[in-house]
Amino acid sequence: MRQALTSARRARKWSQLELGRRIGLPQVHISAIESGKVTPRFNTLLDLVRVLDFDLLLIPRALVPAVQALVRDHEQPASEDDRPLYATEPDDEAGHDA
Repeated sequence: MRQALTSARRARKWSQLELGRRIGLPQVHISAIESGKVTPRFNTLLDLVRVLDFDLLLIPRALVPAVQALVRDHEQPASEDDRPLYATEPDDEAGHDA
């Protein structure tokens, strides 16, 4: 989770100082959280997640592999040969007879 939060901060091109400013913590505390030296309190974790546009979910342990697979699929660009199971736009050839 630390790596995901750090990556999200960097993707926004925010420094640790900027992230800390946004949630009311000093830069040194953000650094300690990202390095694993400090475990954030629950409220701090919620603030971090919220400001970085994430969400915390309780997932039944048995479903964790399925959720991780969905996240991986979302993060990896699909090749031209792949069709998503949940396409939002109709296929160009759908409904056309040969």
